[in-house]
Amino acid sequence: MTHVDESKYADTRLSDDLQVLETEAAELTLQRDNTIKEIRDLREAEDTKNGVYFHKEIFEAQQKKLRLDVEIKFRTNKINRINMGIDEMSASDGVKGGFMF
Repeated sequence: MTHVDESKYADTRLSDDLQVLETEAAELTLQRDNTIKEIRDLREAEDTKNGVYFHKEIFEAQQKKLRLDVEIKFRTNKINRINMGIDEMSASDGVKGGFMF
């Protein structure tokens, strides 16, 4: 995924449908698990004695894993807010009362 694709993806709002969010989180978790396996396989395939390294591929896969972690967290947080009945666009009680924290 390129930066342009990521920025387009990041600009879209998450669904308000619990089933959609849970499905997306499950799919992203599966992708993350596959990426972790890919990282492990690349590390095992390296042969330092013969100069075979996959540092670029490992780095890119680690970045992909981190991005997937964030996407999963966004959906998990949204699911929790919906379950708690919190409207994400309204200010919290503390902010309404003048306290920032």
